Amino acid sequence: MSAPETEPEPSPHAAEAAPPRRPVAVSLMSGGLDSQLAARLLAEQGVDVRALTFMTSFGCGPGEGGACGHDPAKLPMHPSIKIKLAHLGQEYIDMVMHPKHGYGKNANPCIDCRAMMLRWADEYREAIGADFLITGEVLGQRPMSQRRGVMPRIEEEAGVEGRVLRPLSAKLLPPTDAEKQGLVDRDKLCAISGRSRKKQIKLAKELGLKKWPSPAGGCLLTDPSFGRRFHDLRKHQERATVTDIDFLKIGRHFRLTPQLKVVLGRDLRECEHLEALREEQDWLFHPAEHSGPTAVSRGSMDDAQIEQIAELVAVYSKAAAGEAVPVSYGPEAGPEKTVVVKKPASRGLFAALAVV
Repeated sequence: MSAPETEPEPSPHAAEAAPPRRPVAVSLMSGGLDSQLAARLLAEQGVDVRALTFMTSFGCGPGEGGACGHDPAKLPMHPSIKIKLAHLGQEYIDMVMHPKHGYGKNANPCIDCRAMMLRWADEYREAIGADFLITGEVLGQRPMSQRRGVMPRIEEEAGVEGRVLRPLSAKLLPPTDAEKQGLVDRDKLCAISGRSRKKQIKLAKELGLKKWPSPAGGCLLTDPSFGRRFHDLRKHQERATVTDIDFLKIGRHFRLTPQLKVVLGRDLRECEHLEALREEQDWLFHPAEHSGPTAVSRGSMDDAQIEQIAELVAVYSKAAAGEAVPVSYGPEAGPEKTVVVKKPASRGLFAALAVV
């Protein structure tokens, strides 16, 4: 009689079964409370979160103070949340100059902005092999881009339909692909809507968050004064550069002609900044003998306009009204010249030229 067959002993060198792959998500991380909570909710479910913080030339970036200007690196994060910075560069400026879906109250192209960020985030998702996107958006919190009918339009514009999970409002929105595929437990997500932060603060305490930034007012494009300067720029030129945008952030602005713009520094720091921003085609004006502002002109001008800019510099100088004020001027590459003007009696003479 033959011996009974037995199961072979497993080899001690046999490879162990690989653990199941954890879901991976790319989170749009401004560093504000909502984006922190959205990422944290998913991290608590075992999702590896790759946070993407966008920077722009309009006050979005760590430490710049806008709504998307918090620094996530300075905030306590769940161990599974890793942060990456990405600058949207000239492509973002081009979009802001000519947004497909127009502007909000000031110069904020919120729909086009959101679509661009989602598109960039989705390209990063594909590059690292992640499964879906996360945002901290709350239904009804922002009037232009966070409305129920607008969110699907933005996803379609960005080509990310079904891949954007908004954990704070998920139960008020249709299930996303990640929820349908079981990568995320929808029951553990939220149903927050509106502008109040009470539910977010309660949730933050429940999740053990002890530090979060105060809500910010928005990027520079939502600021009325900056918006007026931006629309003046947009009215007079087709394309803008980073330097053009940086000029809008400082000084007193005057439009002398459709082709000629002048910016005056308001203090020493701004005057030094203007000199640093000046490009080859720009002319510099400053009082030769009195304390007063530096001015940078950009655009073509004749002798009468040179004298007008000199008077503008003089009226903001420390000279007495009616006093003769020598003002030096010239391009970056050429020698300086000097024109002598009398200080005008009132700054109000230039009020009609101000871009405020």
